[in-house]
Amino acid sequence: MIRRNEVRVAGQPLIELRQVSKRFRTHREARRSFQESFIRLFQGQHEREPEFWSLQDVSFCIDQGDCVGIIGPNGSGKSTLLKLITGILEPTCGDVLINGRIASLLELGAGFHPELTGRENIFLNGSVYGLTRRQMQQREPAIVEFADLGDFIDAPIKHYSSGMYVRLGFAVAIHVVPDLLLVDEVLAVGDAVFQHKCLDSIQKFRNHGGTMLLVSHDLDTIQSICDRAIWLEHGQIKALGRPTDVAMAYLSGVAEQEEDKAGTQPLPDLAEGRRWGSGKMQITRVELCDGAGVPRKVFANGEGFQARLHYRTRDLVKAPVFGLAIYSQTGVHICGPNTEYGGFHIPAVEGEGVVIYRVPELNLLEGAFLVSVAVVDAGTSETLDYHDRVYSFRVSAGRSRERYGVITLGGEWFMEPASGALGAAAGAVAKGA
Repeated sequence: MIRRNEVRVAGQPLIELRQVSKRFRTHREARRSFQESFIRLFQGQHEREPEFWSLQDVSFCIDQGDCVGIIGPNGSGKSTLLKLITGILEPTCGDVLINGRIASLLELGAGFHPELTGRENIFLNGSVYGLTRRQMQQREPAIVEFADLGDFIDAPIKHYSSGMYVRLGFAVAIHVVPDLLLVDEVLAVGDAVFQHKCLDSIQKFRNHGGTMLLVSHDLDTIQSICDRAIWLEHGQIKALGRPTDVAMAYLSGVAEQEEDKAGTQPLPDLAEGRRWGSGKMQITRVELCDGAGVPRKVFANGEGFQARLHYRTRDLVKAPVFGLAIYSQTGVHICGPNTEYGGFHIPAVEGEGVVIYRVPELNLLEGAFLVSVAVVDAGTSETLDYHDRVYSFRVSAGRSRERYGVITLGGEWFMEPASGALGAAAGAVAKGA
């Protein structure tokens, strides 16, 4: 059941969901003939239509001034949740309480009439949000300026591109000053300049006490904008809390799923051109692990990292040198540490063992990376085994606020002591990571 107060009642949450569930039925292909349907009915053969629950027992509140992010894989129930809040869908069971006016940007062109111009659709959308024509006339100049569509503002929107739809839709939604703004992933369609413009306007909306529910796959945006985050998985809340904690839990879950699917992967075939060497010594397994030695596929910036190189040799091998190289997904060679340059001399090895390269704090920024591993004979420079960019891992933003490049230097910003009124602010330190 959905209960809605168009005029916000002070002291109550803007949105409250109480054990909300939504069921959908999957309709089978229609019977081939009326006769077949009649016979089945007469014989008492009733097939239940398959069903699935898009949401199950979801409960949470959003108060005035909150900014809540929703994350989760495709098919987790995020869009269903937003459609329940906006009233597009009714819950199968549970209660949805709405206390105020909602502006939503869920689908491209939702509420637009294709035959009307962009300017005419501004007023049409305003009426949908419950504003009078006079109120929309006051907002129209700011909306037109924000959308920045040029002469297209007076052209029928059936001629608009998807990016132009987003510009106009977001411009209207952000300027009607709603009690709650709902934004789905559609902002990803806009160009980079417009996305930055949207994020700036969202921040201003929040600074003036605006409340927002944001669905996005961009975990960095969720962590930088939101106060709280919700991780949805198979229609249920898996985690709710601080954005960084929820994002880390989500990434760990993704990594576990990838590990389960991958299982134990065989070493690459020599014929594939990704592995070569004399074979006198073999690297039999490579594990990328966290600081505790637990294998992972996703790491957070700033946490511990280990590369564990398992080897095997039948004969004694003197003075082997183990090394690895890390590459960005674009092919940039980031680093290439080895035991020789690291001052770790290995006199000889025989049989099986493990060589570990440990990093106390991973300084890589968010992105995907590839790893090569190798072992060579220090005396003859003979390559014994080489795996070329076979292993992969990802790094999430973690607590880092840096975005550009592939590494963070972990530096600090500060100001030299100044005289006068500015002296009181001197010495403040801003962490770079």
